[in-house]
Order: sequence, then C-alpha cells, then structure tokens
Amino acid sequence: MNLFWIVSIYYIVFNEKRSLSKILDPKITLKEATVSIPIFSNTNTIKRKILNGFSGGKISVENKMKSVLALNSISCKLYGGEKVALIGHNGAGKTSFIRTISGIYKLTSGFIERKVDVYPMIERSFIVEEELTGYDSAKAHYLIMNNSLDGFEDFLDYVIQFSGIGEYLYLPLKTYSEGMASRLTFSLLTFHKHDCLALDEAIGTGDQNFYKKAQKRLNEYLTSSGMLILSSHSSALLRRFCERGLVFSGGSIIFDGNLEDALRFYDETNN
Repeated sequence: MNLFWIVSIYYIVFNEKRSLSKILDPKITLKEATVSIPIFSNTNTIKRKILNGFSGGKISVENKMKSVLALNSISCKLYGGEKVALIGHNGAGKTSFIRTISGIYKLTSGFIERKVDVYPMIERSFIVEEELTGYDSAKAHYLIMNNSLDGFEDFLDYVIQFSGIGEYLYLPLKTYSEGMASRLTFSLLTFHKHDCLALDEAIGTGDQNFYKKAQKRLNEYLTSSGMLILSSHSSALLRRFCERGLVFSGGSIIFDGNLEDALRFYDETNN
C-alpha cells in the first residue's frame, strides 16, 4: 500500500472518530439530580398554587418544614443535535426538568453539567416580570442576545407580525391571555438561533393559524439549530419533531429510549 492510500485512510478514520466524539459528547449531564422546593406558608391557597407550579407532587416533612419533591434523583445525558420529547401527565416533572436544565432551579443534591445554554419557553413569562410590557420584553431579550439595539426595529416588526398580538405589545404582560403570552415568547425565542431550545406546550397554544406558522417556523429553526427539548401531550406533535422520549412520573424518569417505544410505554402504563 503506497503512502497516498495510507494517508487517505488515516484522514478518513481520524475525521470519523472526531465527528463521532462530537456527537457522543453529552451537552447536558444529570447524575442523581434532585430538586426539593420548600413551602413556607401554611395557607391552603398558597399550597395549591405552589403544587400547581411545581412538578413531582411528593410532599416531605423534615424539622417541621414541608417541601415538594420536584425532581427525584434524575440521571440522564442529552447530546448535541438531539430532539427529545418529555412525556407524562401534568405534575409528572416535565416542567421542573426544563427549569432545572435551564438553570432556573438549583439542585438540592446531585450533579448537573451544561455545555450549552438552554433557552426555555415555559408558562406565561420567560425573562420578564408581568408588570413589563411586551415591548419591554422584546427589548430586554434583544439586548441580551445582541448586546446592542442595532437592528431592533426590524426585530420588533418581525415579532409584531409573527405573534399577531398587535397593540397589546405595548400593554403589560399581566393583561395577556396565556395564548398571547405564548405567541410573544415563541416569536422572541425563535428569531435567534440557540444551541438548545426548550418548549413546554408552547407551540400548541393559540389559534390554528398561529399553530401552523409556529410549526413551519420550528421546522426552519431546527434545520440550523442544535438541540430541542419539547414537552407536549400531543403525540402527533412529538412525532413530528422528536426522536427520543423521556417518560416522567412522580418527578422521576421511568423510561428513556426511542420515541415510539416511549409513547407505547406511557400508553401501556396509563391504561
């Protein structure tokens, strides 16, 4: 074998190994990750709000202090380019998982390593207070992503057109319906490219026209972006965008595998 072929084979093998190591290098790693949320009030109304906002649902008492176990000893690895579905009933731990990998929740115990920034779209707000207007939200997001307001007017035109919220952009977020807030946040998040985007039911919120636009935009987004973490009760939506499924129950991952296997497992355990 002459030197040309030796060098060629070495080059191919070396680059394949390098590409494989890049794919198999986990971008998010959790080991025995546990999140426990303390409850500081004895008021039943406050407790209900807390339990509705947190996932997992298990309540523990230690030294007369009650807490909700949002995540219970989670261990998993998420890789670059993966499209991962979060599957489970309300309160199973999906939103808490998104909040944890996004850095919103801090671990009570265990380990987490993030090699990418995770941009979450959860509930009504994402980086803003409800007293701020949609315009303030858009401006804050643009500044964070670009460190300047150069090109902000074009960005604002896109947000207004895509979200369809019109003059509500200049009203406080607390006046928005859930659908309006989701449309605004989706418009903000998908304008820029991110290493990892985490959506919690967001794309399915709103009218049918926006739903179609959002699916088309997400398709375009995924062709040039990295990871997607998608929580939804819609099997059709998960099948469209995801290949891997994590099934949650009681704040724990009870199944991790191929999406179809994960959906089948969830159906079998809930029927």
